[in-house]
Amino acid sequence: MSLEAITSVTRAEQEAKNAVAAAQAKAKQLLAEAQAAGEASLEAARAKADSELEALSKKAEEKSKADAEALGRELEAEREALRKMAEGKLDAAAALIVERIVND
Repeated sequence: MSLEAITSVTRAEQEAKNAVAAAQAKAKQLLAEAQAAGEASLEAARAKADSELEALSKKAEEKSKADAEALGRELEAEREALRKMAEGKLDAAAALIVERIVND
């Protein structure tokens, strides 16, 4: 082989090695960029989920408080109705007791 052919082959081999090294470096760079973008996307999704969870939790707490207040008002109204009904029957019960004592 002539010196020129050997030089040409050597140069081609070096260019191929350089191209492979450049491709590997580019692949590593792309992989790192994709990984960083994925992590940023994941963090954004976590932040959004945390925000939604906080909003839902607050909404559920407000609803449970409103439901508890409504139930409390309902029970208070029922208690008052039962108290009025009992007061109405108190005189009749007292009269019945007196009547039984007197008739015995």
